[in-house]
Amino acid sequence: MSTAQRVLLADADAFYVAVARLTDPEGAGKARFLIVGGSSQQRGVVTSASYEARAFGVHSAMPMARAVRLCPEATVVPVPWEACAQKGREIGTVLRRFTPVVEQASSDEFYLDLSGTEELYRREPLAATARRMRDAVLAETSLALSIGGGTSKFVAKLAAGVAKPRPGGAADGVHVVAPGAEADFMLQFVLADIPLIGPKFQERLARFGLRTVRDVIRCDRETLAGWLGEREGTWLHERARGIDRTPVETNREAKSVSRDETFATDLDDDAALAARLLGLADRASAEVRESGLVARTVTVKLRDADFTTRQASRTLADAVQSDRAVYAVARELLTRLRAARRVPARLLGVALSQLVRAGGAGQLSLLESPGNTLETERDRVISRMIDEVREKFGPDALGRGGAR
Repeated sequence: MSTAQRVLLADADAFYVAVARLTDPEGAGKARFLIVGGSSQQRGVVTSASYEARAFGVHSAMPMARAVRLCPEATVVPVPWEACAQKGREIGTVLRRFTPVVEQASSDEFYLDLSGTEELYRREPLAATARRMRDAVLAETSLALSIGGGTSKFVAKLAAGVAKPRPGGAADGVHVVAPGAEADFMLQFVLADIPLIGPKFQERLARFGLRTVRDVIRCDRETLAGWLGEREGTWLHERARGIDRTPVETNREAKSVSRDETFATDLDDDAALAARLLGLADRASAEVRESGLVARTVTVKLRDADFTTRQASRTLADAVQSDRAVYAVARELLTRLRAARRVPARLLGVALSQLVRAGGAGQLSLLESPGNTLETERDRVISRMIDEVREKFGPDALGRGGAR
């Protein structure tokens, strides 16, 4: 029996675009050129774009104003965050029927470890199993996946990119790299294609004439370590050959939840900023509750009109999850940031981190902490009631009265 790892990465195709179309079939659903993200056609950045819009050069993280100039016929819609979270859960539910070893890397990416399941699947090729997964997810969620496979998470990630629906991609949305073929598979990539090799690292590598995987393959480990240091040199030597020992982490928890908004026009009014903060804090805390988590650290980020980015954080003695408690801390942090530098703001964000399971280790019971007045049981009950109403009648069905 083969001892090679059998890892898949299932990645939803144009996830935010697809969910936006499902959520709004009469609007976004009918738009051929669709851009998702930002706060208007002139501010913010692109989260995702339809493949038709991408043909004009539109891509994620692009300034929205530039995207609209490139594709003036595009329809721009906000990200349907709550619907995306729900669809992500639905995808995960289907995939876990094939293996319990599933790691949700993001809202639309799932690693699956099928090592040791060869007999269970009667020696079915890994690519055939991946196609059955893809068909099941499409049938039950109306969302298409691209699935990459190989002997490691790293190879599966790159293979999923090859499987994407574009010229040169896999015809059926599945691409599996056979054991032993990793080195040959890697030769098609430039270093910028490798996760964690960002622009600054690319510039550093280029100084040594390293721009493609083929360039790296020509160097031995000792040479790379001499140029880059032992840790980075060894890492690059292994990745260029498709070597990665990172396990699929079944119980991996989200490290943070964040929500931010880029304004259509810069805001300088404290009350207006507080009102926007209220909505962002509520959305972030709702996602934390939805995942059965609580947060110990609250962070507020401001990007000023001159693009100076500032942030302030507070780590709490007792973890929280209610709308009121999260907003109370966030409002205090916003006040601090505004007092330090009072200029118009271009972007505002809220992040919740140090997340743990509600009632789990690391969270003190509020009933056992009489000195804690930040969050009460009443706060949590009210937040859960709001969640129930929104789930039944939609995300905009009920909101809190306003910033105070």
